Amino acid sequence: MTHTPRPPAARGTAKAVFASWIGTTIEYYDFAVYGLAASLVFADLFFPATNPVIGTLLSLSSFAIGYVARPLGAIVFGHFGDRVGRKTTLVVTLVLMGAATFLIGLLPDYGTIGVAAPVLLVVARLLQGFSVGGEYGGAVLMTVEHSGQHRRGLLGSLVNTGATAGLLLANAVFLLVLQLPDDQMQAWGWRIPFLLSGVLVVVGLIARLALEETPDFAEAREDGAVRRRPIVDVLQGHLGSVLLVAFGILASGTAFTMVSVYSLTYEKTHLGLGRDETLTLLLPAIAIVLVALPLFGRLADRLGVRRVFLAGALSLMVLPFVWFPLLDTRSYLPMLIGHVLILVGYAANYATVPAFFSQAFPPAVRFTGMSLGFTIGLIASNAIAPAVATSIMDATGSWTTIALYMAGVSLLSVVAGCLLREAGATPPDRASGAAPSPATALTTEV
Repeated sequence: MTHTPRPPAARGTAKAVFASWIGTTIEYYDFAVYGLAASLVFADLFFPATNPVIGTLLSLSSFAIGYVARPLGAIVFGHFGDRVGRKTTLVVTLVLMGAATFLIGLLPDYGTIGVAAPVLLVVARLLQGFSVGGEYGGAVLMTVEHSGQHRRGLLGSLVNTGATAGLLLANAVFLLVLQLPDDQMQAWGWRIPFLLSGVLVVVGLIARLALEETPDFAEAREDGAVRRRPIVDVLQGHLGSVLLVAFGILASGTAFTMVSVYSLTYEKTHLGLGRDETLTLLLPAIAIVLVALPLFGRLADRLGVRRVFLAGALSLMVLPFVWFPLLDTRSYLPMLIGHVLILVGYAANYATVPAFFSQAFPPAVRFTGMSLGFTIGLIASNAIAPAVATSIMDATGSWTTIALYMAGVSLLSVVAGCLLREAGATPPDRASGAAPSPATALTTEV
């Protein structure tokens, strides 16, 4: 059975964009709050050790565990997202993430219940990573599949601003609680950012419960195209696209983590800057991303998502060699310019990810395929980039090799972007005989 595509209702599209954005903001707020707490307080509270370094390493390792759980979440929630629907799955991921984060805020520490404290913390962290594994792909599809072809670049990029907004919100809340005296911070202040998640989840839940199912999934269900085992179909018929998506996210994932995580270590250890100085550099630069993402998303609708994606990835091959020398000036304005430049390159690349990657899979397996490729790519970029950079700096003592590493992973994204193709579904404007718009001409762009 074939259907004549109907343009999405403006009200339904706006609701889908907001529900996806607020949910993604909350999910990444929760994820970022854990990372900040792991760096600042968890070593003392949950991983006490004779050697403080060991406690810190254990605490940061618990942060990395969240990334390991993501592919499993992508498979499980991808299965239900492609079998049951996008809406129901996104409600579950939001509730699960919020519950795990809220419970962390209630956990007794090591001094109260002993080894059970870090065990429960790790379990909660695994639940966080598990839920995030299904969140991003679902949020993207909820927006993109409610959007007209000519606006998928812009509206998809708005979902990506949610991750940035969540990071900014997490940093802002932690900056406030860090103003407390150390004894109060250790006793109860660190719990506030985690407990606040409960309030945010209620807002996101109200928005998501009001949504309708996406037109693409509803059509697939009506046509009997829903798969019994989406993961099997993905691995048998779309494994190449999964791998290309994984390689495609390496450039933006590595660049963002290097700026938002590794730069703090680099500026403190090698440049001698304090924590307040590093944050005054980072936060304004990240705020610019909130503006840059929709601008590049709109540009992608005009020029084509592949072209903008590739332009961003190509810029990330060059910008590390500009970023590090500007950091080494130890002067605020040049350092800020360096952060802004590399994050603008990141925004150009990352803004197109929702529209570009989602079209690589047919609707019946789109949730599973995109989520799996995306989460695998994050492990190979976001999860390991700071550790790789630290090892490189320790071995060579030079930022040049780190810049070469960043350029190398960006080159892989360029190659993946050139090879990735749209799934076989006929785009609406081709079905009607009209010339394809730049945003849908993924198979013809170079």
